[in-house]
Amino acid sequence: MSNQFQLLKQKRFLPFFLTQFLGAFNDNLFKTVLITLVAFHASTLGNLDGATMATLLPGLFILPFFLFSATAGQIADKYEKSRIIRLVKVLEIWIMVFAAAGFYLHQLWLLATALFLMGVHSTLFGPVKYAYLPQQLNTQELVGGNGMVEMGSFVAILLGQVLGAWLAIQPDYALLTSVAVIGIAMIGYVSSRQIPVTPALSTALRIQWNPIIETCRNVKLIWAQQSLWLAIVAISWFWFFGATLLAQFPNMAKLVLHGDESVFILMLTVFSVGVGIGSLLCEKLSRNKAMLGLVMIGGIGLSCFTLDIYWVATHLATESGIQPFDYHQFLSHANHWRLLIDIALIGVFGGFYIVPLYVLIQTLSEPAYRSRVIAANNIMNALFMVVSALFSIALFKLGYSIPQLFLITALVNVLVMGYLCMRQPNYYTTFKAWFRPKDA
Repeated sequence: MSNQFQLLKQKRFLPFFLTQFLGAFNDNLFKTVLITLVAFHASTLGNLDGATMATLLPGLFILPFFLFSATAGQIADKYEKSRIIRLVKVLEIWIMVFAAAGFYLHQLWLLATALFLMGVHSTLFGPVKYAYLPQQLNTQELVGGNGMVEMGSFVAILLGQVLGAWLAIQPDYALLTSVAVIGIAMIGYVSSRQIPVTPALSTALRIQWNPIIETCRNVKLIWAQQSLWLAIVAISWFWFFGATLLAQFPNMAKLVLHGDESVFILMLTVFSVGVGIGSLLCEKLSRNKAMLGLVMIGGIGLSCFTLDIYWVATHLATESGIQPFDYHQFLSHANHWRLLIDIALIGVFGGFYIVPLYVLIQTLSEPAYRSRVIAANNIMNALFMVVSALFSIALFKLGYSIPQLFLITALVNVLVMGYLCMRQPNYYTTFKAWFRPKDA
């Protein structure tokens, strides 16, 4: 059995894995219920424009990453990590109690505040999450461990979104959702109690509470190491790429593929399973091979299969549907299977791309500064996701369609891969090494 699955039998990994899985699950469960209510049942939450609020709420979740990531990175470097994780899980329980009050009272401001606080929760957990692994796993285990974490995160996101969408349409959604989110948060806290002590590596650090000053300091730190800077740019680009595509899945399912909500869920499921498979394969594929080569293979796959979605979707967009397909009817068309395979392979190659990059920043970062480097990465990721939304809006304003947005994103990805190779030729040389005969 692969070493990465053996990690699930060990106390240094399993409680941490379950804790982060449940956190991601709860995040997405709550967000999906709230956004679904706002989009489709806005009248139950007062007088508001559902479409506008459904657009603004995800931004409210991302905002804390800009405001508090720099502080969160310092805290994770200065204090013992298992204690931080437990405190974050206690915070999650109280946030969900607050959210339950919002559901029962039908008060959007309470729910929006809870969403913002869940963004704070994720901001605090992020630097600890990726700095914990290099302290508890040896170098040979890092690829497998990160692959397991990425697989778990995407599966948790999928399950949270599917369950959240189901809960939002139940007549007694307030009770069911409240029990679910509080219960999951409590189970996550119990799991966090089993995480082993992980000592602080920078106990003498004096925390700079001004996020602007600390963010600038972190940027200077990673800019001084160009290999580290490029890895963070590459990771942030992945979140740009993924956010651009995933944000269009609902409208693509409805307007291009003539499907209903079940088709959207099918697309999301296929993508998430693909990322999980790709992430798990990274350990085996990276053995005795340079990880940066796997990044380039992943990047090429992302462009190739996104381009194929453009060709398939352009053809399908010319077809007229009398009634929306459900997923059974959708699967009866051969071209739809081709599109689903493309989505799955985008997920697989996305896993190839992202896991080695996370391992790279973990190994290149000085241990005493590792959490702050990861915090800077989180800020960059959030920035690229915001730019992704603006990028999509701008192209739609210019009259481009959803398939054309996919085409342009795939072509820009080719440029980004070229940029990485020019700035750091090791990306290209290790990619070529993958295809050399063993005796060469």
